[in-house]
Amino acid sequence: MRVTQSRQKSYADKRRRPLEFEASNHVFLRVTPTTSIGRALKSRKLTPQFIGLYQITRRIGPAAYEIALPPHLANLHNVFHVSQLRKYVADPNHVLEQDDVQVREDLTMWVGPVRILDSQVKQLRGKEIRTVNVLWDEATQEMTWEMEDVMRRSYPHLFTDFSRIEST
Repeated sequence: MRVTQSRQKSYADKRRRPLEFEASNHVFLRVTPTTSIGRALKSRKLTPQFIGLYQITRRIGPAAYEIALPPHLANLHNVFHVSQLRKYVADPNHVLEQDDVQVREDLTMWVGPVRILDSQVKQLRGKEIRTVNVLWDEATQEMTWEMEDVMRRSYPHLFTDFSRIEST
């Protein structure tokens, strides 16, 4: 049993790298974009995965760090696991803009729909299910098929523009 555990540990250690930060280092914070329906958007090349540039105030334990957060992120607890952080390597050419996003307690940020692109009706066991293709992010072209009635309840303003598109 010990031989097997040792072999598995050696496989895992090859891919693992120890992350350690010092107080006064600067880090980015990992976030997950989600829709109001509660679904996390698939990470693509241009989807923002990290926000801000925050300073580490102190080390809590071997894998936990306290971070100085701005006032608009006061709803978050300021202690994070090392897996949620990415080190910032300073470069004088970097121009960092302050992100003004609202992050929830579970480290997700809300992404709203931009517009409805298409609609379709599927026949499923004698039922008609209406779905719409929703564009969530203009930059990454993130699109998903959602139930029309759920989207109509949550975002009625999208359907006033969409009805003109359907009628043409």
